[in-house]
Amino acid sequence: MKIRYKAGYKYQLFETYSVQTDITPLAGIKTAFIRLTADGILTINSGYAWDGPSGQIPIVKMPITIDTKNSMRASLVHDALYQLHREKHLEHQRRKSDRLFYKILKEDGMWKFRAKIWYRSVRRWAKRSSVTGRKVLTAP
Repeated sequence: MKIRYKAGYKYQLFETYSVQTDITPLAGIKTAFIRLTADGILTINSGYAWDGPSGQIPIVKMPITIDTKNSMRASLVHDALYQLHREKHLEHQRRKSDRLFYKILKEDGMWKFRAKIWYRSVRRWAKRSSVTGRKVLTAP
């Protein structure tokens, strides 16, 4: 019997994490690992897997990010929100998701110059990630 899986995840959340956002859907959203209330509280459940701050310029496949402690929380929240975008739970909220990413980077001590570069990169290159997910693979 074959298994189905997705590749590319580096991290797994050990404890459930919640953060207040300014993203307020008309009705609450609940998936297996992510919950977003109508008043903007995003909760990501323990066990959620994400790829960390993964950025690359698509044309040349050149990495533009390095996983540092001051980028982990922002990448977690951003990846969870983009998953909600991909699954069609959120519409027209990508800019707010990206702004929250930038805000958390600064809150966690990233230099403003570096955070701006990351924010601009997300605005320019990440739209595809808010629409298409990872391919489902099979083995053996």
